[in-house]
Amino acid sequence: MSGYIDWKTLFVSAEGRLSRNTFWVAAAILFGVLIVYEAVFDGVTERLLTGWFVYPILVFAGVCVLSKRLHDRGKSGWYAALVIVALIGLWPYPDGAFDFLFLLVLIWAAIECGVLVGEQGANRFGPNPLRPVLSAS
Repeated sequence: MSGYIDWKTLFVSAEGRLSRNTFWVAAAILFGVLIVYEAVFDGVTERLLTGWFVYPILVFAGVCVLSKRLHDRGKSGWYAALVIVALIGLWPYPDGAFDFLFLLVLIWAAIECGVLVGEQGANRFGPNPLRPVLSAS
């Protein structure tokens, strides 16, 4: 692994592939930002005013990270929509009829993105993030 993370595009682009380690780092950062935001803006009025900006940014960044990780597994990034719908459906706590299905989607996503290895070599989404192709100079 090269150890290089392109922080510039990690949270704003859904193109390319992402290794498991980088996925976990990005997920921890997004979750940490969410926890800090909710701790700082703990009032309903404050969240109503600021949440319209913060939550869409976090969802967009999460979709980008999920898409890249799904690409590494050889799957379409559109599966990230299922995960986001499940997260929104369960947030802040489960209380609906579809909660069991949402939970199954999140378990699948955790295994698919966080446990299983990516495809070896290049795939239709780009080169392997653990072994990038070195250009001959």
